[in-house]
Amino acid sequence: MAAKKKKKASKKKSPSRAAKAKKTPARKAKKTAKKPAKKAKPAKTKKAVKKSPARKPAKKAAKKKQIVGEGDYQASRTFLKDQSSFVKKNKSSIPAMGREASRALEGPEGDALRQAETEAASHSRENLT
Repeated sequence: MAAKKKKKASKKKSPSRAAKAKKTPARKAKKTAKKPAKKAKPAKTKKAVKKSPARKPAKKAAKKKQIVGEGDYQASRTFLKDQSSFVKKNKSSIPAMGREASRALEGPEGDALRQAETEAASHSRENLT
């Protein structure tokens, strides 16, 4: 019979949830004292790493148009620039250079200089037209 009693003891019904809810008295919510909010620690600032600017592909130099007709414009500009810089540098010595040239024409090499002058003149544009 002892075995039967154990069965009876284990067969006890547990109270239903609705019954449990009725038995439990309602509780008031606890009032908590307001505490000041914790201040966050100042964040450690990392030094900003300077990024190198993105490299752009090198631009290809545009082909310069060589304008040739009555002469090359670039060559003309270069010639004028060279002439003006020569005059600025040698302004005081140009008269002396002229006197040396006239003496050279009168001297022993004068014939060779005159011949070179006539040959250069024959190649000029004025004689070609």
